[in-house]
Amino acid sequence: MSFLIKLAARSFQRVCNVKLLAAVRLYSTAGQSGVSIKAGPRTALADEALKIRVSGLSPLQEVTVRAVVISDDDSMFDSSAQYRADRQGELDLTREPSLGGAFTGVEAMGLLWSLLPVPMEVPWRRLFKKDVLKGPQFVDLLVHRDLSERGRIPGPVLAKTRVERWFAGQGVTRTQLSEGRVRGSLFLPAGAGPFPGVIDMYGDEGGLTEYRASLLASRGFAALALPYLGREHLPESLSDLDFGYFEQAASFLLHHPKVRSLGLGAVGTGKGAELALAMVTFLPQVVAAVSISGCHANTGGELRYRDRVLPGLSYKASLARMLDSGVLDLSETLADPCDPRHRASLIPIEEAEGHFLFVVGEDDRKWKSEVYAAAAVQKLSEGGRHNYRVLSYPGAGHRIDPPSSPFAQAVLDQTLGVPVMEGGQPSAHAHAQAHAWGQIQEFLHSNLGGSCV
Repeated sequence: MSFLIKLAARSFQRVCNVKLLAAVRLYSTAGQSGVSIKAGPRTALADEALKIRVSGLSPLQEVTVRAVVISDDDSMFDSSAQYRADRQGELDLTREPSLGGAFTGVEAMGLLWSLLPVPMEVPWRRLFKKDVLKGPQFVDLLVHRDLSERGRIPGPVLAKTRVERWFAGQGVTRTQLSEGRVRGSLFLPAGAGPFPGVIDMYGDEGGLTEYRASLLASRGFAALALPYLGREHLPESLSDLDFGYFEQAASFLLHHPKVRSLGLGAVGTGKGAELALAMVTFLPQVVAAVSISGCHANTGGELRYRDRVLPGLSYKASLARMLDSGVLDLSETLADPCDPRHRASLIPIEEAEGHFLFVVGEDDRKWKSEVYAAAAVQKLSEGGRHNYRVLSYPGAGHRIDPPSSPFAQAVLDQTLGVPVMEGGQPSAHAHAQAHAWGQIQEFLHSNLGGSCV
């Protein structure tokens, strides 16, 4: 019975979304003559900057500019900000500050990185593209009369436009892998190649995440989005991970005819970052690692590779804190990797011949990635290694994704069933994403050969 109730509630929610969209389109007939909104480029990759301009307003007229996106699963996300036109009745979001709403100040891409589920949707969800080749992500941009707060019915629509945000460039191909034990999606740029090869991994939430790999392919990399948990023929828990799986994935990619034979890069976030560090340490095929909000020790289950065994750092559930907001704070639950008692869990990165890029948010509240990066750098330095670089961003949280990826300070954990704190301040996090993305590509190109696209 509870299932039927939930199904009925979900159906009702969808009907509400359809009605709301219809209302938005109906409002557009009540517009102010001569007002227009232009956004460009109208068709672009999702990591490209967008310029939004409004014209035809009255001098100093106050309006609300809003973005609306329908996700792959038909959920609605929106954002809005309040503006005042200049004395010519024009509004340029690259120059004019937001007076209120989802953000304040000059934030040209603010309407995209501040997208959140609308109040009628399930909260604490992050918007991302699940099927990157299933068309673009459509973003509807609307100008509403007067200033309105999020969650309230906005004023009449004065103008609207739509832009397309693509997660794969023209000619990028995807191959679903079942090569031996290896699973995932291989994205290849257009052309004959060979291209620098990169393995891309996310956290221990499991499943397949493609959007970073597809964007890397759009920028000239042969990128393998590599799942390692919670997918067909893959383990369900970290305790069952076999590092040989990652060795096989690296061997497959390096021997692909469209991949350069100079060595691979590994990019990871969270647990994926930790695995990237292990790959550049243990696998000769991997010569560069990007650790985004990672730990320099093995966490969760035991890591075995040939004659090496790294015990997994454990989590202490009793140190979890439920905040007044109903969000779970897990930042203190991981055992301290810097404690001498846990030395055996440390990844011996000082043995690596490759290069490291550590990307950390100084306000990461999922775990202490800034502390871990500092300890990793100290470990490398003490071993006489200078093959690293650190990008440390004040105000950034845990999940530093490609530019304009919607920010979420807390995200619903599918296993725990409650939102988990990831930290960060919206604007600072967004600017960190924009800067880090270019630096990551430069690092990979400089160590794998080739030039930035």
